[in-house]
Amino acid sequence: MTDKRIDSVRLQNIAQGYGQSAALMAAVELGVFTAVSGGARTIAQVADALGIHPVNAERLVVMLTAMDLLRRDDAGCYTNAEDAEKFLVEGSPGYAGAWMLFTKPGWNEWGRLAEHLRAKDLAVLGPIEDFTVENARAYHRATYSIGMGAGRRFARQVDLSRRRKILDLGGGSGAYCINAVRAYPQLTAVVLDLPPVVEVAREFIAENGVADKVEARAGDFTRCEFPTDADVVIMASNLPMYGREMIAHVVAKAFDALLPGGEMHLIGETLDDDRRGPIGPAYWGLGQAIVETQGLAHSEADCVGYFEAAGFRDVAVHAFIPGSLARITGIKPA
Repeated sequence: MTDKRIDSVRLQNIAQGYGQSAALMAAVELGVFTAVSGGARTIAQVADALGIHPVNAERLVVMLTAMDLLRRDDAGCYTNAEDAEKFLVEGSPGYAGAWMLFTKPGWNEWGRLAEHLRAKDLAVLGPIEDFTVENARAYHRATYSIGMGAGRRFARQVDLSRRRKILDLGGGSGAYCINAVRAYPQLTAVVLDLPPVVEVAREFIAENGVADKVEARAGDFTRCEFPTDADVVIMASNLPMYGREMIAHVVAKAFDALLPGGEMHLIGETLDDDRRGPIGPAYWGLGQAIVETQGLAHSEADCVGYFEAAGFRDVAVHAFIPGSLARITGIKPA
């Protein structure tokens, strides 16, 4: 029996993984996938379309091919991988280039991660408390396309035909409410978020023609009183920003505010119950070290526990986007 030889290749690839991030972000900024989709099939054509040196085009195209974002045929011609074609071609309905660049402002701080991990005083909520309207606008313009896709998915997955009003905690652009009231005309909704975010949410709500159905209301949902006339509560994509005690607190507040028989949906980046992954939720949890908050990665079992402790019944976990987001639900007894 031959012993398996252990080498350092895996560790090297992880240590140099920032190069993959850089290649993807540069490709989005330069418009590589848009050029390839538009007919630039060779390295020379890519270089010409992007206006860069052919040697640099070759360097980038080779890396993107090794990452399986571009595909090379036997004739040396390139096409986009399926996900790159769907999400990274400018002008396409699913274009998510802004989302791919969303984390770039934190690039340098990730290089100081060990220093951040030595911090002793952790805030309940990080720099988002200091958001200006312009900060909020830039943030939610970046997340809008991906948020609208998630909102459409939510409206398809969840039967809201017997519901009357949604309360969306930290609803940002209002994407979930916008899509819900479009799919279910009897619904109205309240997006509860910080004052600068509310100003931006109102812009998105107006753009989508649902200002008569969706209200954006200013408030920090960790501290303020909740409206008590909603029969649906949503909390989406802000789970890792908070520690365990705060999530339990907010879920309990939602339970108290809901009408009897109402339902709550917590949609977040959750670890599996064995806490071995996936890497996405682990990444978002670790990212809270950069802003030195108490936020972390929660498991599905953690979230079920928050719901049950609050008094919810029929608590269940549903795959929302497998490997990325789960949807935890519960019903307030009638």
